Amino acid sequence: MKAPARIHPVRLVLGRIYCAYAALLFIATMLLVIIPVLLTKLFAEPRRTQLLHGIFRIWMGVFLPLAGCPVRRRGTEHFRKDQNYVVVCNHNSFMDVPVTSPWIPGANKTLAKVEIARVPIFGIIYTAGAILVDRKSEQSRRDSFSKMEAALAMGLHLCLYPEGTRNKGDQPLQVFQKGAFLTAIRAQKPIMPAVLSNTARILPSKPAFFAWPSPIEFQFLPPVETTGLTSADADTLRLQVHQQMLEYLQSHPHLR
Repeated sequence: MKAPARIHPVRLVLGRIYCAYAALLFIATMLLVIIPVLLTKLFAEPRRTQLLHGIFRIWMGVFLPLAGCPVRRRGTEHFRKDQNYVVVCNHNSFMDVPVTSPWIPGANKTLAKVEIARVPIFGIIYTAGAILVDRKSEQSRRDSFSKMEAALAMGLHLCLYPEGTRNKGDQPLQVFQKGAFLTAIRAQKPIMPAVLSNTARILPSKPAFFAWPSPIEFQFLPPVETTGLTSADADTLRLQVHQQMLEYLQSHPHLR
């Protein structure tokens, strides 16, 4: 792993001041949406997730520009209105989830670690539209597959991070796990590769309590069909999508 670059003391101070501002702004805007989020529990799926998507889109549409982090989306023309997708995205920062789910064109669910549900207030909001999984429990992992397939059957998109954890190294992408690709094949839904950029610049893993504003790039790449594929093809599909996303990142070295 590449050692983090030394940050100038002045930039470090300014980054921590900005981090405090962004954190307070996040909390303030979060408190405004908690009641609408709770009210969505009155609705059955998929209407509940559709309403949540609208709420999250408004929330992040306010928070991110005020935080100096506007989102620029490209490639949304790849989404067909009569089709839902398994959207697979790279994962570089804790900033990724607040960007991806609201800015995917259409209601979607993501896979969330059960530990996040224990975070006060934010846990309620984040898990409202997510499928919870306890990665230490084999039964929970099996149940999550069933819930993801059910979400796709309802016409919702899935947003998954096949790297499994944040990329803290110096390579553009980590190795992909097979789960997202098995899910897409079993449901016979196309994969929509997505590349999220600059979130690690905004909220890096180190140093602690440091952030820096930056525009966010969210690029959707041409979808990959799974029609006719079987579980035996999951590895080939995984490698194909990994290569597609890697080539995009390598051809746009400024996007990390």
